[in-house]
Amino acid sequence: MIYKDQLDKSRIPAHIAIIMDGNGRWAKQRGQARSFGHQAGAETVHIIAEEAARLGVKYLTLYTFSTENWKRPAEEVSALMALLMDSIEEETLMKNNIRFRIIGEMDKLPQDVAERLRQCITRTSANTGMYLVLALSYSSKWELTEAVKRIAEEIQEGKLAIGDITDKTIDRHLATSFMPDPDLLIRTGGEIRLSNYLLWQCAYSELYFCDTYWPDFKAEELCKAIYDYQQRERRFGKTSEQLLKR
Repeated sequence: MIYKDQLDKSRIPAHIAIIMDGNGRWAKQRGQARSFGHQAGAETVHIIAEEAARLGVKYLTLYTFSTENWKRPAEEVSALMALLMDSIEEETLMKNNIRFRIIGEMDKLPQDVAERLRQCITRTSANTGMYLVLALSYSSKWELTEAVKRIAEEIQEGKLAIGDITDKTIDRHLATSFMPDPDLLIRTGGEIRLSNYLLWQCAYSELYFCDTYWPDFKAEELCKAIYDYQQRERRFGKTSEQLLKR
């Protein structure tokens, strides 16, 4: 089966979030250093971003570097930061009308990396197509903690009453406030967990786990995940009968 040919183009998920896992294990299988896997994974990012944009995905959020990743060996972190600098191809983004955004603790990134990212955000801001969002130095616990701090400040300043706090209040204070929650979350590499990624936002996301390592996750693999998503019934707490009455 060619999954791309089977897709219902009217039911493409608006927001896809991906945990890109398996770069290191992919490299190890080939007798290579982990950096070799990260380089191959960076190439896959371009392939998947272009395919998602072509399919009509509105937001593609990629878990690129977690707050926990800072604990990795210093040489690997340095190599990842250098790769991040090298892999930002504005030409590809402009060609595909893609807008670029970051969520995470930008102030923890090396100054040259942060500046390069800000330049890319600015230069693609006038594009009107898909948002490519990189989660960098990001974790859900960090994001929720920061949201609570900002809400507490507003209460302290008299701008918000405790009784007025709702889930929408929290939504507005998250790093992801500019986009809808993910319809589909994909994790490659065979692990079955969320790893502190978009925990609030994925409350009703469809989850898709596959054994394919990220460097091997190409366009047809993305289409397979979307096809699987389209076979599911999204009830959001309702019954099937209620959905039929809409």
